[in-house]
Amino acid sequence: MNHATRCTAAVVLCAALLAPFAASAQDEAASPFSWNVTGVSDYVFRGVSQTDEDPTIQAGFTYTSPVGLYAGVWGSGVDFGDGGPDAEVDYLIGYAFDVTDSVNLDLLLNRYTYPGSSELAYNEFITKTTFAKQYSLTVTYTNDVFNSGTDAWYYAVGGEWALPQDFTLSANVGRSTFEEGISKDYTDWNVGVSRQFGLFNLGLGYYGTDGNGRDNSGKLADSRVVFTVGIGQ
Repeated sequence: MNHATRCTAAVVLCAALLAPFAASAQDEAASPFSWNVTGVSDYVFRGVSQTDEDPTIQAGFTYTSPVGLYAGVWGSGVDFGDGGPDAEVDYLIGYAFDVTDSVNLDLLLNRYTYPGSSELAYNEFITKTTFAKQYSLTVTYTNDVFNSGTDAWYYAVGGEWALPQDFTLSANVGRSTFEEGISKDYTDWNVGVSRQFGLFNLGLGYYGTDGNGRDNSGKLADSRVVFTVGIGQ
């Protein structure tokens, strides 16, 4: 059984095991806990493959308080080459609140960690403003990108639109900027469609970067199609 087949089989198994619990939870009052398990054909972060263009499984768990404070953990397989880490585990804490009836602000501190490779860990402060539940503006900052002691910013705009037959169209454009020449500034983008089927969400996206992105990361930043299948609540 090859790697892709093992990944697909594992996603199906996880979904089968978790589905009864999710169905049960839906019958109860809204829970402060949320979770998800997702299989992806490639883990792409800001236009760049984190798994050497291979599939992996991702999972997350979050607790949200009644006042909008939340904390959680998220993990994914990664592949940075021989001797590199095999997993990324992110620890997050944040606060989301409505500024007006149509504007929501989400403030998040994310800690990127890579078990077995502590020299790669770093923190990032992320702000996301959502307008009319449809459009978003994201601005992030770290003073230690890739644990290098270097400042970096990320700016992104995105949107979601309802399509016939309960499909959703999404599109995002982002810009990564770096100080002190650690990497070239570059632009990434993606467009995709998704649909909810009961407990499951299926998605198909197309990701890419500009020439600077490909100069930075080679084939890992080439344009690509990514398929996702997830289950969660």
